Amino acid sequence: MSAPASVADAAFWSTPGLGAVLAALNAQGEEARVVGGAVRNTLLGLPVTDVDIATTALPEVVVERVRAAGLKAVPTGIAHGTVTVVAAHHGFEVTTLREDMETDGRRAVVRFGRSWAHDAERRDFTLNALYATADGTVVDLVGGLADLAARRVRFIGDAEARIREDYLRILRLFRFHAAYGAGAVDEAAFSAVVGLRAGLLSLSRERVRAELLKLLMAPGAAATLSVMSDAGLIQPLLAGLADVRVFRRLETLEGEWRAKGWPAPPDPIRRLAALAVRVADDAERLRDKLRLSNAEGRRLASMALPLADPADDRAARALIYRQGADAACDAALLALARGRAGAENEPLEAVGRVAAAWSAPRPPFAAADLMQLGLPAGRQLGAALALAETAWIAADFPLDETVIDGLLREAMARATAAGGPA
Repeated sequence: MSAPASVADAAFWSTPGLGAVLAALNAQGEEARVVGGAVRNTLLGLPVTDVDIATTALPEVVVERVRAAGLKAVPTGIAHGTVTVVAAHHGFEVTTLREDMETDGRRAVVRFGRSWAHDAERRDFTLNALYATADGTVVDLVGGLADLAARRVRFIGDAEARIREDYLRILRLFRFHAAYGAGAVDEAAFSAVVGLRAGLLSLSRERVRAELLKLLMAPGAAATLSVMSDAGLIQPLLAGLADVRVFRRLETLEGEWRAKGWPAPPDPIRRLAALAVRVADDAERLRDKLRLSNAEGRRLASMALPLADPADDRAARALIYRQGADAACDAALLALARGRAGAENEPLEAVGRVAAAWSAPRPPFAAADLMQLGLPAGRQLGAALALAETAWIAADFPLDETVIDGLLREAMARATAAGGPA
């Protein structure tokens, strides 16, 4: 018989505060275990970002015990059994063992229990229902270890039943497959998803947004989106067409730029633009459909604008100065992903190359400098300042004082010649 799986040496055990939380909960007939992502990612050799805890203790007992231990308890979802415990400046979601009583596909009515098997059975996928006891032993009650080894994302129990409990699990299936799966999507899961896809329309825009943006960032996003598109599952979420080819090309370009040391961190809004934005109306539709923030909506709209190829590094610096390095790189990457090829790549790639080596300076002059040269406050002062900045950009951002003085005097002369009261 093989030894039981263990995460006793996992790095997450050294998370500040975790030991204190478990010590408070593992006493007087109650038990607490680390559950879900921390166990799954450790077994896969992937980074752990959050440590969640499941416990037999009722929520009010959790609150009482952690406060008695000098820790902070925040009842973030106490009706559903979840208390956020803050220890050593780290937050841990502690959830009482549960089982679903009824659901409408968007929310579940649960009751608390003491059965680890029942708690596991109410979770979504087998690879998310792995527990680790305080000594690091992995407890698998639903076949999660075998699925993890096969990189298979499989619903616990009947796939249709799990989806009907919460239709967001349709998106979660594809998100987890893109993040952890290999090969084809589990056949039973895929069949259930296709049959129940209308349930996606009942979900709130906020929940769809959060899950979709996570999916776009997963390592296998392009292949997974292709499967979803072929099955007609992605288009209703976007209220429009999806271009997986452009998305895939963007993923590749991001990797190529990062390999060269150019700024191209994976970004969900840029990837959303590659998938579904061609014109400004697309951006506006997605802003509403996915309830994007104002900042996200503005950024998405900017990505619909055409980009003129910079003729050389000098023009690339001007573009970066006016748009900002992040926006300029977004625009160049998307222009390349949308169809630029061969020799046409060089002008756009100049944006990434320049952005990696150059930071836009602040103008080495201000209105006060023009006033010292004799231009009084007023409309002409603002016009001269704008003319001076334009000339400074065109001259490739000189810092020499003599050159700057000449630019300012020329701007003053042009503003004065344009007429109008000062």
